[in-house]
Amino acid sequence: MNLEAFVLGCGGMMPLPYRHLTSVLLRREGDLFLFDGGEGTQVSLRRLNLRWKKINAIFVSHTHADHVTGLPGLLMLSSQVDRDDPLYIFGPPKIAEYINSSRQVLDMYINYKIIIKEITEPGIVYQGDGFHVRAFPLQHTKPCVGYALEEYERPGEFNPEQAKKLGVPCGPLWSRLQSGESVTADSGDIIKPEQVLGSSRKGRKFSYVTDTKYLPSIAHEVANSDLLVCEGMFERELTETAADKKHMTAEQAAIVARDGKVKKMALIHYSPRYTDSDLKRLLSEARSIFPQTILSRDRLVIPIEYED
Repeated sequence: MNLEAFVLGCGGMMPLPYRHLTSVLLRREGDLFLFDGGEGTQVSLRRLNLRWKKINAIFVSHTHADHVTGLPGLLMLSSQVDRDDPLYIFGPPKIAEYINSSRQVLDMYINYKIIIKEITEPGIVYQGDGFHVRAFPLQHTKPCVGYALEEYERPGEFNPEQAKKLGVPCGPLWSRLQSGESVTADSGDIIKPEQVLGSSRKGRKFSYVTDTKYLPSIAHEVANSDLLVCEGMFERELTETAADKKHMTAEQAAIVARDGKVKKMALIHYSPRYTDSDLKRLLSEARSIFPQTILSRDRLVIPIEYED
């Protein structure tokens, strides 16, 4: 089952000609999940030829303009196509007021159901087939949350030779065993899944963190992520500025990734003071602590693979 992250915008505060505002789309087979929606979100969706019409849920970190101003247009555009399933929108308090007031002021034509759920405490906010999305607290200048999409464990690898040895013929019974059901062999014996399956295998984990001051607790929330998308807004010499504005430096993001034992981190939400060529300074500072760091850029595609 494919799992991919698409960086739709990597900038913070204000859009630049070469950098849209923060937004990440996660695709898990036919399911699409949008994390934030700054200006330029629709442009990148179009350029990547993504099936944005099928977005299942939108997860908003907080209601600062550079994270939500791309949403009204996306909601209106979605009414131009047939949609049977509801669209879920999650976010901290004020997200319902923002969406509802935008719909009223812009007199939006919406022909599908929008379900808004405000997050007031940490925990699982969305569940799907084989996974859930969990929200956890961050600390910014207004209420802000991070998210982690966590897949459940998968069954172990199926051993066809062992199944044959136990008298289970190739066919539908194999599929039932792989699905966790016991079956009856030709001999009449009951064969349990654990007799033909190896040890269970871990699922994948994607974490999204922006905007926040550095908190040691974040490492626990994103622990063992296969991909962490994390803000690294400033370089080391602006650590005090980052603390005042309740943002993180690239170095602090790397500490989170290192302490959380994540596999890969993509920096995001860069200050507009940095040109693309300047970003190598942020990358260098992060890699000195966490070598598996990359710079996100608009329309970067990052596959998230299974460990086994």
